[in-house]
Amino acid sequence: MNRRQFISRSTLATVGALAPQIIPSRLLGASAPSNEITAAFIGTGGHGTGRNLTCMLACPNVRVVAVCDCNLSKTEAAKAKVNEKFGNQDCEVYQDFREVLARPDIDVVVISTPDHWHVPMALMALEAGKDVFCEKPSLTITQGREIVDMAKKKDRVFQWGIEDRNLIKYWMLGGLARTGAVGDVHTVHCTLPLKPLYKYEDPSAIPEGLDWNLWLGPAEFVEYTPNILHPQRWRQRSDYSGGSLTDWGAHLCDTAQVAISRDESGPVEISGTAKDLGPDSYVDVPYGYHVDYIYDNGAKVIVDNGPVNIRIEGSKGWMQCEGWNGNLTAHDREIFRNKDFANDSRFWPRPKIEHQNFIDAVVSRSEPTYHPEAGHRLASMLHLGHIAIRNGKTIYWDPAKETFTKDADELTADKVYQRELRDWENASLNG
Repeated sequence: MNRRQFISRSTLATVGALAPQIIPSRLLGASAPSNEITAAFIGTGGHGTGRNLTCMLACPNVRVVAVCDCNLSKTEAAKAKVNEKFGNQDCEVYQDFREVLARPDIDVVVISTPDHWHVPMALMALEAGKDVFCEKPSLTITQGREIVDMAKKKDRVFQWGIEDRNLIKYWMLGGLARTGAVGDVHTVHCTLPLKPLYKYEDPSAIPEGLDWNLWLGPAEFVEYTPNILHPQRWRQRSDYSGGSLTDWGAHLCDTAQVAISRDESGPVEISGTAKDLGPDSYVDVPYGYHVDYIYDNGAKVIVDNGPVNIRIEGSKGWMQCEGWNGNLTAHDREIFRNKDFANDSRFWPRPKIEHQNFIDAVVSRSEPTYHPEAGHRLASMLHLGHIAIRNGKTIYWDPAKETFTKDADELTADKVYQRELRDWENASLNG
């Protein structure tokens, strides 16, 4: 045997001996099972499945292992989407979210429930040691502060599900306003869409597969009615939501506060009016409203019901986005092409889509774009408008201390500021 043959045969023998120890490439790198982030989705309706699940499945290092909804019929499409993505039948289905939170192998939970469940469920998830992506908004001002405190206490990543700072048009509007493209910004007009009006319905039988007590959760007990589960309907009741003021306001009004550099603070004076729909109306959230917010720097944010629009006015001009993520217009369209504005330190880099932004933060243990404080400050602004309308007077707020500076006893008793939660865990279908 010559030297070359010896080396060749020795090499083959060595490879053969080591073959069982060679690790396939699919088990290495970012996609290795040890590096995967296991996720569960709670709330699998239209937005939960169509938006949040779809976008999270596009994140390369996320593996969805469970879907959950108190209405089991809503889980079928979500489970099918997950199994199709991973080519197996391993996705577990749950009706009670507490079973999801009890699983130690789940790293993150994505909450896409009606608003009244956002914070109570997120608090339980944080307590269980999960990182949380939760739809906006909170239901009360105090709830938002609870999320901030709990995420900090548990050292968990929390992201509110708001996309606007990622959408190039709103990111551009906020950044340009902060950097002087229209001069000193003095007024921002936000127009939010009207929701449908509804009448009361008679109670009906609870559908098979729906845990009605679990859907109500911390909200006051009421009988099931045929269309209550429709998002347009439950959003029109203050037991479950704040209407379009908090729903759509969480989008456009964020850009407004970014534009006036008050996204980490809030208004100091708030007044508002809304249509009186009468005591027999099912709708008890602000409708046909007009709200004026005044900030400590003199800037104003004016919020109305109507066709979706945001218009930013400054000492040197104006700019706006007509419609949701629609056409950008301005007193001079050249401001949208001026690259010098982007070099200003106040014009922050455009973040990734909120789902990947969240996952990146989970991996790096850093703060996502819509961190607890950011979402809380935004929701607080909107809740304050609701409180002003409900109480029929101008209210005064200290954003640094997060307290009312006048009529504090009366206003802190308002259920939009804080409310008692129903003991749903020990309740029955009789309330």
